[in-house]
Amino acid sequence: MARLADYFVLVAFGPHPRGSGEGQGQILQRFPEKDWEDNPFPQGIELFCQPSGWQLCPERNPPTFFVAVLTDINSERHYCACLTFWEPAEPTQEAVCSEDAAGREEEAAEGGSGRLSPGTSGPPGQLFAPKTLVLVSRLDHVEVFRNSLGLIYTIHVEGLSVGLETVVGNLLTCTIPLAGGSQLDSVEDGVRTISLGAGDRQVIQTPLTDSLPISRCSVALLFRQLGITNVLSLFCAALTEHKVLFLSRSYQRLSDACRGLLALLFPLRYSFTYVPILPAQLLEVLSTPTPFIIGVNAAFQAETQELLDVIVADLDGGTVTVPECVHIPPLPEPLQSQTHSVLSMVLDPELELADLAFPPPTISSSSLKMQDKELRAVFLRLFAQLLQGYRWCLHMVRIHPEPVIRFHKAAFLGQRGLVEDDFLMKVLEGMAFAGFVSERGVPYRPTDLFDELVAHEVARMRADESHPQRVLRHVKELAEQLYKNENPYPAVAMHKVQRPGEASHLRRAPRPFPRLDEGMVQWIVDQATAKMQGAPPAVKAERRTTVPSGPPMTAILERSSGLHGNSARRLEVVRNCISYVFEGKMLEAKKLLPAVLRALKGRAARRCLAQELHLHVQQNRAVLDHQQFDFVVRMMNCCLQDCTSLDEHGIAAALLPLVTAFCRKLSPGVTQFAYSCVQEHVVWSTPQFWEAMFYGDVQTHIRALYLEPAEDRDPSQGWEEPAEEERSALDVASEQRRLWPMLSREKQQELVQKEESTVFSQAIHYANRMSYLLLPLDSSKSRLLRERAGLGDLESASNSLVTSSMAGSVAESYDTESGFEDAETCDVAGAVVRFINRFVDKVCTESGVTSDHLKGLHVMVPDIVQMHIETLEAVHRESKRLPPIQKPKLLRPHLLPGEECVLDGLRVYLLPDGREEGSGGSGGGPAVLPAEGAVFLTTYRVIFTGMPTDPLVGEQVVVRSFPVAALTKEKRITVSTPVEQIPQDGLHLRSCTFQLLKMAFDEEVGSENAELFRKQLHKLRYPLDIRTTFAFTQGSAHTPGRPPRTTKDKGPSLRTLSRNLVKNAKKTMGRPHVTRKKYNPPSYEHRGQAPEDQEDEISVSEELEPGTLTPTSALKPSDRMTMSSLVERACCRDYQRLGLGTLSSSLSRAKSEPFRISPVNRMYAICRSYPGLLIVPQSVQDNALQRVSRCYRQNRFPVVCWRSGRSKAVLLRSGGLHGKGVVGLFKAQNTPSPGQSQADSSSLEQEKYLQAVVSSMPRYADTSGRNTLSGFSSAHMGGHGKWGSVRASGRSGGLGGDVGSRLAGRDMRGPPQANGAPPDSGFLRPQRAALYIIGDKAQFKGVRPDPLQQWALVPIEMFEARQVKTSFKKLLKACVPGCQDFESSPTFLRSLEDSEWLTQIHKLLHVSVMVVELLDAGSSVLVSLEDGWDVTTQVVSLVQLLSDPFYRTLEGFRLLVEKEWLSFGHRFSHRGAHTLAGQSSGFTPVFLQFLDCVHQVHLQFPMEFEFSPFYLKFLGYHHVSRRFRTFLLDSDYERIELGLLYEEKGERKGPQTCRSVWEYVDRLSKRTPVFYNYMYAPEDTEVLRPYSNVSNLKVWDFYTEETLAQGPPYDWELAQVSPEPPEEERPDGGAPQSRRRVVWPCYDSRPRAQPDAISRLLEELQRLETELGRPPERWKDNWDRVKAAQRLEGQPDGRGTPSSLLVSSVPHHRRSLGVYLQEGPVGSTLSLSLDSDQSSGSTTSGSRQAARRSTSTLYSQFQTAESENRSYEGTLYKKGAFMKPWKARWFVLDKTKHQLRYYDHRVDTECKGVIDLAEVEAVVSGTPTMGAPKTVDEKAFFDVKTTRRVYNFCAQDVPSAQQWVDQIQSCLSDA
Repeated sequence: MARLADYFVLVAFGPHPRGSGEGQGQILQRFPEKDWEDNPFPQGIELFCQPSGWQLCPERNPPTFFVAVLTDINSERHYCACLTFWEPAEPTQEAVCSEDAAGREEEAAEGGSGRLSPGTSGPPGQLFAPKTLVLVSRLDHVEVFRNSLGLIYTIHVEGLSVGLETVVGNLLTCTIPLAGGSQLDSVEDGVRTISLGAGDRQVIQTPLTDSLPISRCSVALLFRQLGITNVLSLFCAALTEHKVLFLSRSYQRLSDACRGLLALLFPLRYSFTYVPILPAQLLEVLSTPTPFIIGVNAAFQAETQELLDVIVADLDGGTVTVPECVHIPPLPEPLQSQTHSVLSMVLDPELELADLAFPPPTISSSSLKMQDKELRAVFLRLFAQLLQGYRWCLHMVRIHPEPVIRFHKAAFLGQRGLVEDDFLMKVLEGMAFAGFVSERGVPYRPTDLFDELVAHEVARMRADESHPQRVLRHVKELAEQLYKNENPYPAVAMHKVQRPGEASHLRRAPRPFPRLDEGMVQWIVDQATAKMQGAPPAVKAERRTTVPSGPPMTAILERSSGLHGNSARRLEVVRNCISYVFEGKMLEAKKLLPAVLRALKGRAARRCLAQELHLHVQQNRAVLDHQQFDFVVRMMNCCLQDCTSLDEHGIAAALLPLVTAFCRKLSPGVTQFAYSCVQEHVVWSTPQFWEAMFYGDVQTHIRALYLEPAEDRDPSQGWEEPAEEERSALDVASEQRRLWPMLSREKQQELVQKEESTVFSQAIHYANRMSYLLLPLDSSKSRLLRERAGLGDLESASNSLVTSSMAGSVAESYDTESGFEDAETCDVAGAVVRFINRFVDKVCTESGVTSDHLKGLHVMVPDIVQMHIETLEAVHRESKRLPPIQKPKLLRPHLLPGEECVLDGLRVYLLPDGREEGSGGSGGGPAVLPAEGAVFLTTYRVIFTGMPTDPLVGEQVVVRSFPVAALTKEKRITVSTPVEQIPQDGLHLRSCTFQLLKMAFDEEVGSENAELFRKQLHKLRYPLDIRTTFAFTQGSAHTPGRPPRTTKDKGPSLRTLSRNLVKNAKKTMGRPHVTRKKYNPPSYEHRGQAPEDQEDEISVSEELEPGTLTPTSALKPSDRMTMSSLVERACCRDYQRLGLGTLSSSLSRAKSEPFRISPVNRMYAICRSYPGLLIVPQSVQDNALQRVSRCYRQNRFPVVCWRSGRSKAVLLRSGGLHGKGVVGLFKAQNTPSPGQSQADSSSLEQEKYLQAVVSSMPRYADTSGRNTLSGFSSAHMGGHGKWGSVRASGRSGGLGGDVGSRLAGRDMRGPPQANGAPPDSGFLRPQRAALYIIGDKAQFKGVRPDPLQQWALVPIEMFEARQVKTSFKKLLKACVPGCQDFESSPTFLRSLEDSEWLTQIHKLLHVSVMVVELLDAGSSVLVSLEDGWDVTTQVVSLVQLLSDPFYRTLEGFRLLVEKEWLSFGHRFSHRGAHTLAGQSSGFTPVFLQFLDCVHQVHLQFPMEFEFSPFYLKFLGYHHVSRRFRTFLLDSDYERIELGLLYEEKGERKGPQTCRSVWEYVDRLSKRTPVFYNYMYAPEDTEVLRPYSNVSNLKVWDFYTEETLAQGPPYDWELAQVSPEPPEEERPDGGAPQSRRRVVWPCYDSRPRAQPDAISRLLEELQRLETELGRPPERWKDNWDRVKAAQRLEGQPDGRGTPSSLLVSSVPHHRRSLGVYLQEGPVGSTLSLSLDSDQSSGSTTSGSRQAARRSTSTLYSQFQTAESENRSYEGTLYKKGAFMKPWKARWFVLDKTKHQLRYYDHRVDTECKGVIDLAEVEAVVSGTPTMGAPKTVDEKAFFDVKTTRRVYNFCAQDVPSAQQWVDQIQSCLSDA
């Protein structure tokens, strides 16, 4: 039995001691006056009676009631029921309040209940003081307290004839039964009827189970006030230990809300601060750092505003405010959504029926009390689902004398599949869950509803998940049980209590509440106490049972295991591999190992490995040989590398006994165990892991202690699931706890000692185990224990890596987490000792080990560690003697001439980077990555060479390289090595040539070497000076055959010229250069020796058209002046080709021409970034150009760069306008004011200049003869002038309508008239402007072009350079992802779209096509965008390429790039970040974007370009590679400063490296058709108009393709494939094997492995000519001859052949849409009927004969009739090639073709070889060699020397020999 009430207190208003306006509570009386022994009187109760403060009131308020909760020091809760009423204040009380009336009213409104009565019952100035009756109890019976205090108040107010002392005495002596009514004998024991002696009767029902909370209606009210989402947030916040604050004006609501929240947390108990009603004086409690649930009156809301980490729930407003800094983790899915939906069904049952066509007439809604229980039932189900199976993770550490239980949190999270879940992790780490484990973990105790739910109902809940009605039925069943617990006997619940009459508080009370007689009350209490002492003590009857464990746990949501779903096949592979290892079949095991390592990413495979190894340990097969040991260790490391520090899947726990079992003998008496090789894993240094392992093992041994021997089981088998019939440790513990009271004292002591000994022995065992795994093998070096969180230090080799018998090199490092302190100041042994001691302290204290034993352990630990160190020293010493590891040999890369190694090979692993290349991918082929090899750093490239780690791939060499200059990103990473799976430091290098090196350094590469590599790489990537780059340094020291330089060379004079030029330029600059300082070119420094090499400019060669003006040919090096050097530039040659001006020797003008070449900028004084010679209108004087240039950015004023041959319209380019440019010009009046500023004069000069440009063009007048813009008014340029809407499609057949209106985005109708009349018919074809100025939209803002002007402004929006840079970064990441995380990363197409690269290409093509159409229609265009060197260059280059077929040839494209990009100052060095100064600006690929545009056009018009797509890729690669000097520096001015522009063309002495990319292309083009497009068949007049919509654009394969066989194919010398070995006959004499070979798309270059037909035929031809001993002809000559012959055959009178090639008569639609070809470094794939390969079944000779036949078919196409052109013929003996005999041949001298042909015999029609007479250098007499005809005179021998070789001939006699020599000589002289 328990007391209903402990204390009754009367508290009244009293003056504040410090005399302030507020009063304070005073306890007038308390009963009993002495404290109970078991329950002292709670202090500070007067604060809680009036939480808002004690204040007088001007009106008499109605009585109020609420229950406050106080918590004592023992965490016992005391319920204080407070009934407050108001009485007239006494004079002393009134005197306290000295404020004015208004202040008092305000205070009353704040501090009172807020319900002021309408009238008062006293005189006008009367004040009322509060008085409170308080009942203090440890029981929570709110209604009984309300009734009891109400009865006392009623007796006082109504003046009933009942003594108050009697009522109070009865109240204090009333006892009620303890909880658990259903367990008692009768209803009377569970239900108590009480009476306080005033004719009242109350029924008190005690709950059936005291562990279930009592909620009444509080939960339902909480949901009504806040809603589902808010309550769920508060629920999660309380569980995850956040601070929760409730606000309300009602105190009862506050205590109800707090009660409701606590009821929801069941079965967890809230163990932090819990104050449902916080008094105002204690508001500073809210600043406490600990979590809390507190309620505060809403009047104090302002004080709570400053709390930054408190979640505020406003009950009156229905809101929950979560601060920004607070994150409340939500419930794990799918529980969150399931709980939400069930709650909505309970709260709003009509929701399910709202959409029904015929809803049921009535819906039975639950009462509020029942709804309350239903809501609680939902949360009870939630906890049962969350904590399902928790008992399987309890560790029973001690059973006697008291149970000690620990919870294995990691195992629980792992098996539930919630390791990543933030919510459950925080709940399990919280105090509430710790209390839950200690309270509910006990195996033998009373059970309640939750225990049964979590044990027996889980399967039902899982089955019901998808059936809402079944879930609801279950909820209602649980709610019934909860309701029955609170109201066990609803039938007897009847109350009879008197209440005061209506408005009784307003009646003047007869007297104040009287003072009670203490003696009488005390007498009643004493009487009752004496009676109780005589009665037998009431013992709470508990029915204790074994708590059911329930079914084993399952994952809360069956997640697919992703990429590594462990199928049975994978587990089979693991088992097979292990059995091969133990059977000694090492080759088989090696084949399976890569597959096993991949499979071990999955949990099931790791479990399988541990089980299989465990079986071998049981079979006494733990001693291994070296190879077996290596395999086992490697697999263990692979398992452990994915283990987190918690080891939630138990993998490390399963391997722990195995690493101390497997071993190998190093020498007699020295054994190395596996633990010394698997130490470097984070799990070993985690204290929580060791604790969980320790407790698990202790439980196993404790269980074995109490089991019968028959039931006993090997404790090391804790790994397997226990069988059904086996009793778990909890069952054993439950049985022991049941028997414990029956045991004798001695037996109890014996059991306690046995258990303690078990724990003690396990502690010693674990001290040993921990020293095994924490002490490194080489402990002589006091290597510090480094933390795993960072990358660690690279100096140490990996400690957990043992491969092929190298135990010696393993223990170079150690790895630990934060378990170690002060590691800096001590050695390893000391740190390990401290770590073990901390562990021992913790587990032994928790497990109840005596202090004596604990001290003994502390003494033992250092000895254990020291002993282990001594053992390790011998192991370390012996392991050093093992043979070193056999690593693959490093493959040295091939280097270019002049390329030097900066850092020799560092051994690395190249890892897969997310691209399909290398991993097989959809293209097929094996996974050649990861590969093991070395990374080399040279002066030019970063190169990886190696071989795949997967042995099944075969010995394929993997090469990946890129130029150092192309590096865009370098990042340190930590990655796992692919074989041993050890975390290693690595590098992530990304280049703008779309290569990526993701490397992990081998453990032998120290951190110094890795850091040195990074530093050298950075130094080479960003040199201080451009002259230290590879383009300048290559060949300077290593070019063979170079004589030492003498001072009398011609070079210095050239240098002097350059220096003088720069000096003069600096002198003649009229004003400072308008460029930012950082862009100024570097100052020229004198170098002692100027490098000598050929010029990087094209000299006008013999192949140029005869009409081309070649001033160079007339200039000798000695008399070159500045002017002549400028004239030689590409720009000038192109201007003369276009007829844009001439430059005679006297530099005088030809007045008849509209334009002239002006030398005004020859000293680069006006504009440093322009070329020296510029095309300007004839009428403009040079001195005016200086003023015009001021209007433009960077002084880049408009100059002509191209003229249409047909329409004579010109294309001009310039920088963007300054503020005073065209804007000022158009805004200003036509007649300037007299007082003109300089800027205005510049604008006028600009206007004159543009007028001169217009005047220089042919007039396009309208019908009245005026050249106006009548139809192109400002209305056209309204909101529609945006360039993007120029054309709907990317192409049109011609200029369909007026360009001006199309530019404005309008249709063909003219502008509306001003008066609204329909447009005049004359406006239907508005007149085009003579000049369109295309500029940035921002420049032209607010400009109204004057219709009388002859030019028009076209404002467009183009992207800026920074947008190009950002877009390229995203493109690079899309094409070369860098990671293999396919799930999280977006798809390639999504990333491509996000980059907006193709959108920018679309814009460029779109603008260019429009400009082309304007020019084609006769209007000139000035492109004036940004600074004039990025987008402007792109647009004008594209326009010329589309308009002029010349630029689509190899020579023309070169001229275009030299003119528009190099001479006009595109900033290659700045945009490519070539030096350290430009590092911050980053890489901006403006030129690459232009090449991509050309590639898009090439795809659509493949027959219009002479060059192949490979040519574009080649330029794209080498414009960033810094191999050539062509694309270095930012302008001609800077190139002159460095002396690059006019280098001397000296005699070539020996082989020279190419300084210019063009020279390299020329050299290469002579040897191979790699840059030539076989489909080239142009139409001279065609202007190209490509489609530009994004849907028509293709991703350039330059960005995506890769060849891992040779690396990038753009350095031709390196990309040459070695010739395939000839076929060998089979030994059995059968047919030879097929010449087929496997081509892997991810590895080989397909175009190289399978060249197109034409390339193959040309190669075959070359091979045959060489074989026949003849110098092979140039491929171009052969090709031109074939084409000529084909054209002849294609004529109507000729015979067409099936192999006729594509000629220029192809219909236009096919030409424009294009034939899409695969291309590569060999050329385009074109299917011809000529095929050199025959079927594989034919013999060798047969296939060769067939090849020859096919070649002769091609050859005979340019052999004319043999009867002609035979100038002289006869038989000669010819010496074959090296080691071949002399043979008689029939020779024919052909003067027409200028060649000497030979045949087998006279009638033979098939020519065996040709000697080109053009290559003959001399014909001299010869001498007989070995094997020569014996009978012939010596003088009959003669030799023909060619540039390729010497041919030895022998005639039949001396006269015929002389005749042959004469004939050949005459042929040579004729030529």
